[in-house]
Amino acid sequence: MTRKAKLAVDTPTITRADITEAVHREIGLSKTESSALINSAIDHITEALVQGQDVKLTNFGTFKLSDKKPRIGRNPRTGEPALVSKRRVVSFKPAGTFIDRVSSRRNMKNHNNGL
Repeated sequence: MTRKAKLAVDTPTITRADITEAVHREIGLSKTESSALINSAIDHITEALVQGQDVKLTNFGTFKLSDKKPRIGRNPRTGEPALVSKRRVVSFKPAGTFIDRVSSRRNMKNHNNGL
């Protein structure tokens, strides 16, 4: 087993570098061009969210911004009440086709492992 294949098995996280490498391998762009493409896509998604826009990627999902109101929470160490300030959060809602694809892969993996 190659080092790269071993990492894919041992590590459940895919990084930006992994995606860049996949674009390089599958599309044939240089590594520099692949990196620029991935960075540009991430920058466009981020900028749209900063501007208050939702980002919908067909067959993948939708990123949405929500404004949370200030509220009283609890300090987990002391149990004392603490003010949680207002904030903006990003949520992700996966598309149905994405959910189906991930679920079928997980079910196949569990089935093959005897689970």
